[in-house]
Amino acid sequence: MKKRKLLAMAMALCMAAGMMAGCSGGKAEETEAPAETEAAGGEAEAEEETEAAEETEAAADNSDVMIALITMDSIDQHWVTLNEGAQKAAKELGVEVQFMAPNTKDDAQQIECVNNAVSAGAQAIIVAANGPDAISSALKEAQDAGVKIVYVDSPANVEAEATFSTDNTAAGKKAGEEMIAALEAKGVTEGSIGIISVNAATDSTVSRDEGFRSAFEGTNYTLTETQFCDGDAAKAQSIAENYITQGVVGIFGCNEGSTTGTGNAIKASGQDIVGVGFDKSDAILGLIDDGYLLCTMAQNPDVMGYEGVKAAVAAIGGEDLGGEVTDTGVSVLKKN
Repeated sequence: MKKRKLLAMAMALCMAAGMMAGCSGGKAEETEAPAETEAAGGEAEAEEETEAAEETEAAADNSDVMIALITMDSIDQHWVTLNEGAQKAAKELGVEVQFMAPNTKDDAQQIECVNNAVSAGAQAIIVAANGPDAISSALKEAQDAGVKIVYVDSPANVEAEATFSTDNTAAGKKAGEEMIAALEAKGVTEGSIGIISVNAATDSTVSRDEGFRSAFEGTNYTLTETQFCDGDAAKAQSIAENYITQGVVGIFGCNEGSTTGTGNAIKASGQDIVGVGFDKSDAILGLIDDGYLLCTMAQNPDVMGYEGVKAAVAAIGGEDLGGEVTDTGVSVLKKN
């Protein structure tokens, strides 16, 4: 307002001086425009400062919230990416998320992680269950103690606030359809197909196996009995090498380790075998680019982690999430 008054006075002096002063109405308008821009800029800055203050206040309100994230292991890139998504949400919401995953896929270690989370005072546990039966008792005890349970990737047999995972049956079927199309394009309409999975209990990989098998119904292909590698790429490679010796025409890996092992075995064999997998890692993408794997079903673990933390915070705050299951999607990644 003060600037506008000064401007008005200047204009009046210009008009009085006339041509001698060399001042004009056009010149005054040019002077006024920056003043208006400055005022608008000040309002925008004020709004940004207010929003920042509100975000800081909200974060401060959640500063005493601690959430435990327990995945099947802490090594696979899938879980590392899931944790990255969780930490992003934690930073935005001003909460602490402790990544407490075991270093290998082991039910006993995962149960120990749950017990440690409760002892540490976690208000919520976000978990990807390695074995749904094995971990359920520990999760139920945590739940009875007031801890909120949220599932990512693979659920257990305890009701949770919410679940964020891939539609694994549908994704497994899509993997089977991709393999069939590739085999038929080569003129191969029959033969044995090998399957490598984590174990016989993990909900997500069991569903992928079932979905994959459903794609072959009514075809002349023969699917072998599923072999398990505990998610270890070296074990998966050994299993895949045995399949190749038996003369399979295709191999399906149900998770990151299984897929990496499959691709490495096909690479070592030098044979033209169709390999299809699950999950995304630098190693898997390299095997696809080099032509040793046809494709992989890439999940969105970062979305699982991000949305899992948001759900956990909401549940801690008293919101009823109704146990909703959210499909976080999947993409088919092939060679460019």
